[in-house]
Amino acid sequence: MNGINFPFTSVRCLLILFLACASARCADKFKVIAFYTGKDDLAHISFVHEANVWFPQMAEKYGFNYSATTNWNNLNSDFLSQYQVVIFLDTRPEITAQREAFQKYMEHGGAWMGFHFSAFALTPSGYPQNWDWYHNQFLGSGEYVSNTWRPTSAILRVEAKHPATAQLPETFSSAPNEWYRWKNDLRKNPDIKVLLSIDPKSFPLGTGPKPYEIWHDGDYPVVWTNIRYKMIYFNMGHNDMDYEHKFDNSNRTLSLTFANETESRLVLNSLLWLGDPKVR
Repeated sequence: MNGINFPFTSVRCLLILFLACASARCADKFKVIAFYTGKDDLAHISFVHEANVWFPQMAEKYGFNYSATTNWNNLNSDFLSQYQVVIFLDTRPEITAQREAFQKYMEHGGAWMGFHFSAFALTPSGYPQNWDWYHNQFLGSGEYVSNTWRPTSAILRVEAKHPATAQLPETFSSAPNEWYRWKNDLRKNPDIKVLLSIDPKSFPLGTGPKPYEIWHDGDYPVVWTNIRYKMIYFNMGHNDMDYEHKFDNSNRTLSLTFANETESRLVLNSLLWLGDPKVR
């Protein structure tokens, strides 16, 4: 080539080096499995559909593997051993064996991300508080108490330096969401590190029509981690829907969670942190 003698052995060495680097990149990829139910609540279904489009896009761009399943029986030790990160997109496991497998996975170094309804528990309801380890110890929140209505944007405040909050502004406006209040005071739990909360500038938050669905004051953590585990919980995950059929005869989605650039960065930061074995 242009009079330059390029020995075959050099080409072979370069090829070997290239293949080695490619293999290292593949080995560095982490695997994510998302569990979901996708039934009953239209807003939760909308969020699940949105998430199962957004996460694969991020996986292709940032070099991880993403799969999703509605088969909660896969929540067992053999299946979970293939994955570095577990996501609960909308609900939680209900069968004892599934719950025990998840607890074992987390206690042995697994990573978890949960959204919105995955923390819900209310006795009596279809999702009673009958899993003490998960709701009181792992999440720390305890039972659900109340929520705002209808889904509205809030001003969120970053409270702590953490890989999840890297390069986020001090405050930002969220995507519309139904915000939850919890029985337990997360601030009093030494294992809980609150990462974001609702800024007082958000009040009044909610539109009703019921007066108790509008919050006028209070302290509401919305993103936190339990420092005893590699985990993060987001209260976000409830899109706004056209429940009242104002625009047509369908319950169409009126807002998208991942359309909010800052909120999406928060979730992506969190996932890359969870999938990085070198960062605790």
